[in-house]
Amino acid sequence: MPKTAEDGSADTTAADTTAAGTTTTDAPKPATAEEQLIREGDIAGDYLERLLDLLDYDGDIDLDVEAGRAIVSIDGGEDLEKLVGDRGAVLESLQELTRLAVQQASGNRSRLMLDIAQWRQGRRDELTELGKRTAKDVLDSGQPVKLRPMTPFERKVVHDAVSKIKGVNSESEGEEPRRQVVVFRSGG
Repeated sequence: MPKTAEDGSADTTAADTTAAGTTTTDAPKPATAEEQLIREGDIAGDYLERLLDLLDYDGDIDLDVEAGRAIVSIDGGEDLEKLVGDRGAVLESLQELTRLAVQQASGNRSRLMLDIAQWRQGRRDELTELGKRTAKDVLDSGQPVKLRPMTPFERKVVHDAVSKIKGVNSESEGEEPRRQVVVFRSGG
């Protein structure tokens, strides 16, 4: 006859009853936010490694966690510029596909950031300069300036740069994919 929990000798690895009558479980503890982001990066890295193999492209994949996001970078291959595309269009698409792969594997929506051949870092530097220059032009002229339509990543970089200049503000207006940043003098 099998032993039961009542006689104290049953196998109770799934749940144990304490002397106080409460139940404890050996279920794994939920992952911390950092652990979840590391897992997202690992899933994304595996997905992108398979993609590079299919394309027969060389590249080193680097995983990091920064500002509450998994950051995945691919560097080092000769053909990687093809994966960036005109103004980062292919990169944006690959980022979305990678996010979907992570969501499918983990069940969680991902905000991971993908960079290929350091394109985003170079673009970030260009956009930071554009934001600063535009803010100074608005301060000098007093006239608001609308920038060309940008991706969410690009708009955020410009907003961050403008926010560091006193006397000006910025906001996004319009609908995707034609959403653009407007820089204007602050009131008061």
